Amino acid sequence: MSESLNKAQIKNLLPHREPMLLIDELKNIKKLFSATAIVNVKKDSFFVQGHFPGQPVMPGVLIVEAFGQSAAALTAHGLDKSTYENKLVFLMSVEKARFRNPVIPDCKLELNIEAIRSHGKVWKYKGEAFVNQKKMADAQWSATIVDRK
Repeated sequence: MSESLNKAQIKNLLPHREPMLLIDELKNIKKLFSATAIVNVKKDSFFVQGHFPGQPVMPGVLIVEAFGQSAAALTAHGLDKSTYENKLVFLMSVEKARFRNPVIPDCKLELNIEAIRSHGKVWKYKGEAFVNQKKMADAQWSATIVDRK
């Protein structure tokens, strides 16, 4: 049985709070290697009213943010608590981001993420986003673990 985290457990790992905490679940966790994050894109999500009125679409930048949050949760969950205590994960770069299909509210966005490598406090990841097995986006990104001030 694979390990999973619910939203309350994710809140214990990440500093993000509503409305910016985008991921609802992290499942299929392979410690410090990969996981699948679930984002429930709702009709009342905070971006719906303004992006775009009458035809809402989840902004691509929020898909990238969800990738980053998923990777941060995967990493924080896998590290020893004393190593991660009083730390934050900051996005450093985004590469090869492709937005293939619009993400329309009232769907479950699944983000399959993988840690490609780590060097000290710098990690590199890749991910693919799907709705009903249809690829919506993919990207690679880097992040670093920094001290919380």
